[in-house]
Amino acid sequence: MANFRVASVNVNGIRAAYRKGMGEWLDERGVDVLALQEVRAQDEHVQEFLGNAGWHWLHEPCDIKGRAGVAIASRNPSIAHRVGLGAADAQESIQSSGRWLEADFDVDGTPVTVVSCYMHSGEVDTPKQEAKWAMLDAFGVRLDELAGAEGPSSGLVAVVGDLNVGHRELDIKNWRGNRKKSGFLPRERAYFDRFFGERGAEVTGVDDSVGLGHGWVDVGRTFAGEVEGPYTWWSNRGQAFDNDTGWRIDYHVVTPELGAKVAHYVVDRAASYDERWSDHAPVVVDYTI
Repeated sequence: MANFRVASVNVNGIRAAYRKGMGEWLDERGVDVLALQEVRAQDEHVQEFLGNAGWHWLHEPCDIKGRAGVAIASRNPSIAHRVGLGAADAQESIQSSGRWLEADFDVDGTPVTVVSCYMHSGEVDTPKQEAKWAMLDAFGVRLDELAGAEGPSSGLVAVVGDLNVGHRELDIKNWRGNRKKSGFLPRERAYFDRFFGERGAEVTGVDDSVGLGHGWVDVGRTFAGEVEGPYTWWSNRGQAFDNDTGWRIDYHVVTPELGAKVAHYVVDRAASYDERWSDHAPVVVDYTI
């Protein structure tokens, strides 16, 4: 068996993250695959920071420079990759490029798929929220396709990244004050009820909607149990980080087959505000393949 360490993080701009210490963290972390969101750069920058350090990398930039962008870096090259998430790319009001990148890896003879996803942040009653609904719809469709495919993944699939929704009250410190804000809307949370509900069974969401479960596993909640957090994002305003007033919006969403192989889960929260190199903390999961 092999330990397969997958880390995911919204870097809030790869150039800024490297200036603040991301490279040192990566050098010491022993990661096999690193999924990045909000890269906000061009290929030459990804090459500068990752390629020149010996990483193989894939990058799906946003059509608008300085926005979004997802990447996957790996110690060994991928055997195949795909970009885009179907219906979400058809939104005319909001650019949806740079938000979905899939890569297949051979892990000691076993195929594993890792997806880097950057969900729209949304904004209530604006086109940004409409784009988020469209992407959430497409997300569910793709989960079913990935889980049911007889393709390269053999049932071992991890969709990781910044999904911009706190699923439950445990996932947001100040959940009462955010019930009407994008990121904790009942309708958004109901999607996650279905994502993690029993596959093919009727699931009643927190908004009383009824739909079919997709049957995927939330590694963070499963591993941590019924506790607050552990949070992965903190506002730069006030003392949110120092007081641990955060949101758990960065996920490893995995098939049950891969969920059964989780050996360890941790959020690499910086020791202090000054030591952070992003407003998100990396989520690091060890899978025994």
